[in-house]
Amino acid sequence: MNVTEKILRAHLVSGEPRVGEEVAIRIDQTLTQDATGTMAYLQFESMGLERARTELSVSYVDHNTVQIGYENADDHDYLQSVAKKYGVVYSKPGNGICHQLHLERFGKPGKTLIGSDSHTPTGGGIGMVAIGAGGIDVAVAMGGGAFFVAWPKVVGIRLTGELKPGVSAKDIILAVLRRYGSKGNVGRVMEYFGPGVATLDVPSRATVTNMGAELGVTTSVFPSDDVTKAFLEAQGRGGDWMPLAADSEADYDETWELNLSELEPLAAAPHNPGNVETVAEHVGQRVNQIMIGSCTNSSYRDIKTVALMLRGRTVHPDVEVGIACGSRQVVRMLADEGLLSDLIAAGCRILENACGFCIGAHMSPATDAVCLRTSNRNFEGRSGTASAKVYLVSPETAAASALTGVFTDPRTCCVDPVAMPGRFTIDDSLFLYRETAGVGVPDTEIVRGPNIGQVPPGHPVDEILRGLATIKVGDKITTDHIMPAGARLKYRSNVPEYAKYVFEHTDPAFYANASAARDAGKANVIVAGESYGQGSSREHAALCPMYLGVRAVIAKSVERIHRANLINFGIVPFVFADPADYDKVDQGDELEIAGLREAVLGNGRATVRNLTKQSSFDVTVTLSDRQKRLLAAGGLLAAVARGEA
Repeated sequence: MNVTEKILRAHLVSGEPRVGEEVAIRIDQTLTQDATGTMAYLQFESMGLERARTELSVSYVDHNTVQIGYENADDHDYLQSVAKKYGVVYSKPGNGICHQLHLERFGKPGKTLIGSDSHTPTGGGIGMVAIGAGGIDVAVAMGGGAFFVAWPKVVGIRLTGELKPGVSAKDIILAVLRRYGSKGNVGRVMEYFGPGVATLDVPSRATVTNMGAELGVTTSVFPSDDVTKAFLEAQGRGGDWMPLAADSEADYDETWELNLSELEPLAAAPHNPGNVETVAEHVGQRVNQIMIGSCTNSSYRDIKTVALMLRGRTVHPDVEVGIACGSRQVVRMLADEGLLSDLIAAGCRILENACGFCIGAHMSPATDAVCLRTSNRNFEGRSGTASAKVYLVSPETAAASALTGVFTDPRTCCVDPVAMPGRFTIDDSLFLYRETAGVGVPDTEIVRGPNIGQVPPGHPVDEILRGLATIKVGDKITTDHIMPAGARLKYRSNVPEYAKYVFEHTDPAFYANASAARDAGKANVIVAGESYGQGSSREHAALCPMYLGVRAVIAKSVERIHRANLINFGIVPFVFADPADYDKVDQGDELEIAGLREAVLGNGRATVRNLTKQSSFDVTVTLSDRQKRLLAAGGLLAAVARGEA
């Protein structure tokens, strides 16, 4: 077996391990972050359980840390009190970014992890099956329930050779994105093997698995070897290590070979991580802003590399440079070695070790600016500036360009590779309630400020759908398009308020139109092209539309996490039987599906009548028996309450 099969089979609860078949797997660990965690814990509370039943659950605060207004602070107080009550470890604001922290302090080879953040697959860098999911799925797993996922097609990526100076792990995953693209990879796992693996340290492997999310795959996995062992020992966690590798005769559903020695610096051009070009194509192009950090490239290895490249030099006067480390551990080690001083002397702005700029929560670039970022997404407007042109690059390319003010090939000014330290600085003082993890303090009073709302109820699938094509969108619509982040993140705990911003930048009239249709007793339908729901795992991209009366999505294709979230909240994820029929419906058309409930619970095929155009077309939906029960009940929470999940 390969590594993916070994871990999944060891955690298999039910279902047949055949590609495409839904299986249930046991979850060892969960993580949440504050932007998605409040809703996840509200859902967990509603289940009436006394404590978390996983081996470990951790609540991180790393997204909404700027705290303009009371809303974010309210969320943090709520999350801390919930963690104490239910036996969840709480990571305080300022401790760092969830994926970097979990890799450093909690991840274990051979374990399963799901998290309410799409970049949870970072844990694959140490040999975990780590999967991003909606908050409600995480809540169920915390309660001891299984996680349901389609048995994946495992793509083996054989690494050979060794990276040349100035080329790093970011260039590896950009090369994979150039080969496979950011759509069409649903149901796959990328597993890395081959002699090139041993040349990559754990932070480099984690960079690759982190941005596997941009491929749209279920997760990405590396083996657990002597490199993994050395990393865990340096973190004081040698006892958490176990060897884990694919058998010598392991099969993969597909293989592709990547020679690391042949790689050159790459960049993802606006406005999608799949738009991969060479840095050489852009050499000399002016750059206005450079942001280094995020959960992708914020490790000790990455930031130290940048500091060494900038040591004794200053950034170009026309460039703004911000640096956000991934954890307090990284900050302290850089400080102890004098490297923070080097960055400050070079003219960099040292930012909080949090998600910040990556989610558009601060440091938005100027109008029409060209921005280089080491983060993982460059969707249009995600930075907070709609007209900005954001490129995704390696820390090496970012540092080299910071010195010149233009796109610069880092191979012209690279430094020696940063070696992993024999011992990392360990300070777990901002992890609270470790001693009561899994037990909790039952008499803890939950703190609920005015921003803490309730989970709105779902709507059981109707016999007949009558409504409007309230919006029609194109290909690669991300969850950022559906539910904007940045300044709107603080409303994640308050669905009625957050729902006002659904499709805010795509169609500012959507909220008013959808509300009017809902209040008139009509269903809202979203019509979309290929790869609908790319990007973040944010379940609010299903929850808020559900609150506004969206009962169905009709798309050419829907991405995995978002599809699961739609079903979890009672929205039917139809696809066009013939993709060309996308052209047969326009925004505002009146639609009708007779026998909707029968189609959903039966053969998964329905005919949509376009009453406006006096035409019709067929749609399909493939559902497991469990998913049919969820839609029939009005979503996962309703099904749990009825014992039908």
